[in-house]
Amino acid sequence: MELLDGSDPGAIGGYPLLALLGEGGMGRVYLSRTVSGRPLALKTVRAEFGREPGFEERFAREIRNSDRVRSPWTTAVVDYSPAGQRPQWLATEYVAAPSLGEWVQRHGPLAEPSVLALAAELCGALRAVHEAGLAHRDVKPSNVLLGRRSPLLIDFGIARATEDSRHTRTGGVIGSPGYLAPEQASAGGSGAPGDVFSLAAVLVYAATGQGPFSHPDEEFSAAVLLYRIVHEEPNLDGVPAALVSVLRSCLAKNPQRRPSTGAVGALLERLGGRTGIWPQMLPEALERDLAVREDEAHALVSAAVRPLPVAAVSGESEDDPASGGAGTAAAPAAGSPRRRLAGRTAWTAAGGIAAVLIAAAGTLVVQHFSGKDASGATPSPSPTVAALPASWAGTWVGAGPGTPTVDGLTQARTDRFAVTLTLHPARRGELAGKQVSKVSEVGTGRELGCTEALQLREVRRTSMVFEAVTSHPTDQSTVLTCPKGNIYVVTMTGRDTLGLEAEGAQSAGAPSTLTRNRP
Repeated sequence: MELLDGSDPGAIGGYPLLALLGEGGMGRVYLSRTVSGRPLALKTVRAEFGREPGFEERFAREIRNSDRVRSPWTTAVVDYSPAGQRPQWLATEYVAAPSLGEWVQRHGPLAEPSVLALAAELCGALRAVHEAGLAHRDVKPSNVLLGRRSPLLIDFGIARATEDSRHTRTGGVIGSPGYLAPEQASAGGSGAPGDVFSLAAVLVYAATGQGPFSHPDEEFSAAVLLYRIVHEEPNLDGVPAALVSVLRSCLAKNPQRRPSTGAVGALLERLGGRTGIWPQMLPEALERDLAVREDEAHALVSAAVRPLPVAAVSGESEDDPASGGAGTAAAPAAGSPRRRLAGRTAWTAAGGIAAVLIAAAGTLVVQHFSGKDASGATPSPSPTVAALPASWAGTWVGAGPGTPTVDGLTQARTDRFAVTLTLHPARRGELAGKQVSKVSEVGTGRELGCTEALQLREVRRTSMVFEAVTSHPTDQSTVLTCPKGNIYVVTMTGRDTLGLEAEGAQSAGAPSTLTRNRP
C-alpha cells in the first residue's frame, strides 16, 4: 500500500482516494471508503481500454455478471462508473489480505492441511460461480485472497455467462499463462471445466511454489507455457500424495474428462478438506500479516471519515476535491515522492462478502455490514439539522424470493423474505422507525427474521443511511442471534417506491424494492 502523490486524483466518482493498493494491466487500484466509513477498493480502467469499440458495453456486462454471484467466497460490487464517464471505475468492498501468489513468493508453499482447506474453500467459490451460470475464466494465484474468514476468489473482469461465447476479442487468449486450460490456450474459449483445470493448477502452486507446467529456477516465455499446457503432462512433484490423484484428474487435457466442482469437493472432503475450517488452518505468520494490513487500512479510513457537512445535504459532494474535503486528506503535497506504508509491497484489493444467513453450531446469525470505529464501537452521529423528509414517512413493504436453492449449510435455505419498513419524521441521530423482516426456513417453517429499531445516520439527496440500534428475533421463541449495529442504505426510487440496499451487500434473497403500503 502506498500513499498518494501529486499524480493521483483526490477522488473518483465521489469516492475519496486514500492510498494506492496496486497497479496492473487494466489500471490502478485505490483504497477508498463510503460516506459511512466502509473501506472500498476502487479500480480504475486505463484510458486506452475505454477507447476500444464495445469496451464500455462489455465492462457493464461483466460487472452485472460479477454481481450475480453471492457467496462467502466471492465479492459484491458496491458501485461503478455511469455510462460515458471517464475514467471508468469499479468499487468493491475492500479486504485487507495478501493474494496467494504474494504469500507463496514471500513465505513459500502452504502446509498440507492448509492446502486441503484452501482447496475445499475454492471449490465452494467456483461452485457458486458456476451455479450462477458463469465461468470465472482467470483463476490464478493473484486472484485468490487469503482472507481471515475464508479465501476469496476475486477479479471477475473477464467472467461471462457460460453459454455466451461472443464477447471476446477476436484472436485473443483469455486467461493467465500457466493457469489457463488447454482449450483456452488453443481456442480462446472456456467454461466451467476450464475453471476446474485452473483451480488444480493454483493448488499445485499453493503446495509446491510453482505451477504444474513450470520448472524450478527456469526462465520461460508465455509461449512455452502455452505449449506445455496443450501438449505436455503436468509436473506434480512435491504435491501431497493424497492430492495427486484428484489434481491429475482436474488437469486432464480433455475438458469432458475433468470432474465438476461438486465432484472435486466430495473427493476433497474424503481427504479431510472441508469448508469452514480455513480460520483454524491460518499460519501464524499470516495471522500477523492480516492484523498489520487491517490496522493500516483502518487508520487511513478512520482519519478520512468525518461528519457529513450541511452542504452535502443539499446535494454537494462531501468528497469533492475542489472543496478541500476528505478526498484530499491522505495526499501528501504535490510533487512529493510516493511513500510506501510499513515497507510493504503493493498488495491486492478486492470486494466484500454479501450478507448471508449462516448456520453455525445450531445458531443462525443474520450478518450485515456494521459501521464501527477503531475501538469497535459504533460512531455517534454528529449534530445537524438534517432530517428525514415527511415524504418518507409511512409503511413500506416488499418480499424477496429467499434462498431456496442454497446448500443449507453455509446458508440457510429459505423460501420467503418479507420486509416491512415503518418510518416517521426524525432528525439525524434520532430514532426514525423500525424494520421487521420475516424469513421462513424451507422444511421446518422456522421464522429466521429480525426486528430492528432504526436511527437516522446520514441524509443524502435521494437516500438515507440508517443504523439498527436495537435488534431481536421477530419470532422470540426461535434460537436466533440478531446483532445490532447493521447499516442500511435506502434510496427513494419513485414517489411510492424505495430501493433497499446495504452499500451493495444486501442479504441474499431479500427484496430489492419496497412499496408504500396505503390504507
